[in-house]
Amino acid sequence: MDTFIQQMINGVVLGSMYALVALGYTMVYGVLNLINFAHGDVLMIGAMAGLTILKVVQNVAPDLPGIVKLAIAIIGAIPVCVIVNVIIERVAYRPLRNAPRLAPLITAIGVSLLLQTFAMMIWGRSPLPFPQLMPSESLHIGGALISQTQVMLLVLATVSMVGLVLLVEKTKMGRAMRATAENPRVAGLMGVDSNKVIVATFAIGAALAAVAGVMWGANYASAQFAMGFQPGLKAFSAAVLGGIGNIYGAMLGGIVLGLIESLGAGYIGDLTGGFFGSNYQDIFAFIVLIIVLTLRPSGIMGERVADRA
Repeated sequence: MDTFIQQMINGVVLGSMYALVALGYTMVYGVLNLINFAHGDVLMIGAMAGLTILKVVQNVAPDLPGIVKLAIAIIGAIPVCVIVNVIIERVAYRPLRNAPRLAPLITAIGVSLLLQTFAMMIWGRSPLPFPQLMPSESLHIGGALISQTQVMLLVLATVSMVGLVLLVEKTKMGRAMRATAENPRVAGLMGVDSNKVIVATFAIGAALAAVAGVMWGANYASAQFAMGFQPGLKAFSAAVLGGIGNIYGAMLGGIVLGLIESLGAGYIGDLTGGFFGSNYQDIFAFIVLIIVLTLRPSGIMGERVADRA
């Protein structure tokens, strides 16, 4: 039972990070019908920018509590990621809105490679150590352990997701986003500025990716220029698993994917004598993804975005 609780904790922590990034994918797709494959690299930019800010803070005010330093890193990384994502939308995607769907897809892959190259030029190609900010003592839940960094991650992920839901469901901008996702032409006739909505969508997705990026680096104590590829791919899979275009589906898909990876690596790895252990945890997630999409192509919660005229 202790092992099960530990794997569940690990899965929820991992899934929370996937969910934050998946929300960026699903929001952009819902509003623009575009898969932004560069979104995982926005997470990487957030982690690297947060690490740079942390180094400055530690030099200027080394006596600050670790949680304050982490908060400063996240707050500083958010505008960096927002600016990067807004520039990507303006330069790379906006001119291609009426182009065939393959064109923005190829452009997104090119933007991803471009961001990785710029990051390698700025921060180098070697992995950079992320400082230990939170106390090293772990908390006990039954016989399982959860680090204080992971607790912080779960709190931030929960607050971010609840805030996003409230924004989408209760605010004027959220109504504009839902209207644009439903039918951008009719929304325009009703006075909705689709360009502002799209920019806001990219900005919100970037802010969530910044939070995930800094916490990813803090949780794994490392950051490097290519770190965004794998979580970006997993988060996209989570969005598809939950139902692309559905923010609740992205949250559910991220948590489910994290739990599948953690439980699969823990239990199936033990049953196979470690052959299918943590090094092969990606297998379990993608096998389940294939099964779900074979049986239900729209994902677990289906797609809420209506077909556009």
